[in-house]
Amino acid sequence: MTLPLFPLKTVLFPGCVLDLQIFEARYLDMIARCMKQGTGFGVVCILEGSEVGDAPDDIALIGCEALIRDFQQQENGLLGIRVEGGRRFGVLSAERQRDQLLVAEVEWLDEIPEKPLEEEDQDLLALLKALAEHPMVAALNMSTEVEGQQSLANQLAYLLPFAEEDKLQLLQVDDPQQRLDGIQVLLDEMQGDSQGETLN
Repeated sequence: MTLPLFPLKTVLFPGCVLDLQIFEARYLDMIARCMKQGTGFGVVCILEGSEVGDAPDDIALIGCEALIRDFQQQENGLLGIRVEGGRRFGVLSAERQRDQLLVAEVEWLDEIPEKPLEEEDQDLLALLKALAEHPMVAALNMSTEVEGQQSLANQLAYLLPFAEEDKLQLLQVDDPQQRLDGIQVLLDEMQGDSQGETLN
């Protein structure tokens, strides 16, 4: 499966919403093609390098399909699009086209069927509900309705201010229970750091 890639300094998760401003010709062409064909593109995290201009030096080998849900011309003249995360994929190989667009050979990663929330997931669910009230999250109009462990894990991993490397590790985890456990570990570390700062 061949997929055009949009390298960003962010990690997209299935079912999550991302707003993008498009101004480079290669990406405007890519978006036009996707909209005409009703297909998506791949969002991969930049490990080293810049989002603009030359292609980044290093990208993650796991990413998430981005499906275009809305678009509008913005006041600054740029094209604004809103995408929703689709399927996860692994990058097998990537090459740069003449227009500098990165195109990859990818394989779709299997998703474990949704599992119902457990009693111990209630604290994380409450955290997601609190996040949903934040103006930046509310502006995404992202449904924070949770169908089960998979959607809870995806939304928390996407919305919480974890480092990109940590988010990539969470994206690689297939089992939603393991992903939720990983999120809890990262949250405990964050709280430990903030408590350490207040003690100093």
